[in-house]
Amino acid sequence: MPQTARAPLMTPVLIGGCVIIMISFAIRASFGVFQIPIAEEFGWLRAEFSLAIAIQNLAWGIGQPIFGAIAERFGDRRAIFLGALIYAAGLVLSSFAVTPGAHQFLEILVGFGVAGTGFGVILAVVGRAASDENRSLALGIATAAGSAGQVFGAPMAEILLSFYSWQSVFVIFAALVLLSLFALPMMRSPAPASRAELEQSMGAALKQAFRDPSFTLIFLGFFSCGYQLAFVTAHFPAMVTEMCGPINPDGMLAAIGITTTSALGAVAISLIGLANIGGTLLAAWLGKRYSKKYLLASIYMARTVVAAAFILSPITPGSVLVFSVIMGALWLATVPLTSGLIAHIYGLRYMGTLYGIVFFSHQLGSFLGVWLGGALYDLHGDYTLVWWVGVGVGLFSAIVHLPVQERALNLRPA
Repeated sequence: MPQTARAPLMTPVLIGGCVIIMISFAIRASFGVFQIPIAEEFGWLRAEFSLAIAIQNLAWGIGQPIFGAIAERFGDRRAIFLGALIYAAGLVLSSFAVTPGAHQFLEILVGFGVAGTGFGVILAVVGRAASDENRSLALGIATAAGSAGQVFGAPMAEILLSFYSWQSVFVIFAALVLLSLFALPMMRSPAPASRAELEQSMGAALKQAFRDPSFTLIFLGFFSCGYQLAFVTAHFPAMVTEMCGPINPDGMLAAIGITTTSALGAVAISLIGLANIGGTLLAAWLGKRYSKKYLLASIYMARTVVAAAFILSPITPGSVLVFSVIMGALWLATVPLTSGLIAHIYGLRYMGTLYGIVFFSHQLGSFLGVWLGGALYDLHGDYTLVWWVGVGVGLFSAIVHLPVQERALNLRPA
């Protein structure tokens, strides 16, 4: 009897999704580099541009279930195309903004653009296209592509800012978003689903999820992930610039061209993304073999310990590098586990919409982390207090995942 062929892991859908999400996240991860240049040009308080980035994260969260529903109603590729157009428009218009209010308003467009080209839509189509045996790892690879974008996003912004104004860099980034659409023809995904999933309406799926206490726990637990990631992305470059000890002019960092704490801050974001490629793939591999909820609780607890140890120690170039590597390994490791948990419990048919709703909690945390970072910095002159808030919410998420019931629900048709 012939042996059944194994389903391939690397498919055109996965490759195309990785390209789009890599470019989208490279640009999104670079906004922290613009904190100081924009604030200094206009003489704004740190909280002004921080609020713009916070609004971007909130709009991303609001837009995620909307784009998930658009993808499930009108098609994945149309949703991604619309997201890319909105993303590019938001960046170009932001380059002309000269007031805090204008930046804050236009970041709504950027946030919706990230929603259309980010995790919610891309992971849903990748998840549907993957076989059962490959789904966890495929979701991990797509998530790792976002980390790969982060590797070069912040340093690329730092390099471009040495040659061009921040306004010109925004326009260059808009062009890159549109170029990512050349990968769109690869995003042709079948929609494998059980008969129960096909018969179930979106309303029935939402009602079933909202009545399930585990969905609420997953929603609440994703909050701290957003808080920690968005705060670090938006404020860590500035925090390193201002709070880190000096770089030894005769040391290894200086020898490879990192001579200022500003450059170290950009490199830290890149290093976090680089470490997360391995961390995310490992989490996805473990998620295929072990309980996803316990893995999530362990990741949040590890983040809590690492963040507390960093702020309790003197901030030096060495501690920044160590923190970046360890936190990077834990960075987006929660995403394939959370999305995989939703697919396992609630099925694939409306995974995009349900993950989008859970992701809204992530973005509420992102909004608070970015905005509070700027507001408390202006109030206290450093980031210590807001950092400790992040330690607390990380501990909360570690605890709240433990009661999740990790079992597939019996789907109810409309």
